[in-house]
Amino acid sequence: MTALQQTLCRPGYSAGRLWRTLALGLLAWAALLSPKAQAEVSAEDRQSVRAVVQGQLNAFAADDASGAFSFAAPNIRDMFGSAENFMAMVQQAYPVVYRPAALVFLMPQEVETGLLQAVQMQDRSGKSWLAVYTLQRQPAAGWLISSCVLVAVRSVGA
Repeated sequence: MTALQQTLCRPGYSAGRLWRTLALGLLAWAALLSPKAQAEVSAEDRQSVRAVVQGQLNAFAADDASGAFSFAAPNIRDMFGSAENFMAMVQQAYPVVYRPAALVFLMPQEVETGLLQAVQMQDRSGKSWLAVYTLQRQPAAGWLISSCVLVAVRSVGA
């Protein structure tokens, strides 16, 4: 059984929760494209959000499941239950996030629920991706990642 299947079959976990999380991620993506998302993010928040995403990517690169999980917001921690389940899901469902060949951070955008941080990524085969992270400010922990939506980027013709 895969880590994702184990998570979905975990007591207390519901498919409805998965769909709500996916819907929130899609809303975050839509918010990134909306004119309202053009609010200025402070330099301090830009640096903090980038450090959180980069910290998680560094943890993935080091196969540090606990370290990667430490950057996850409570909703993600609740969904996966353990650092090992989380790491297995990322390895299976987000291989470019787990091991990007190249990446470029775009400017974060403010939304009602926190900040969106888009990162252009390239996988080892040269395919381009856009990872859109939603981060929420936690009272005691600062910014933490509450979702990541990954979209393949199609190249535009010759």
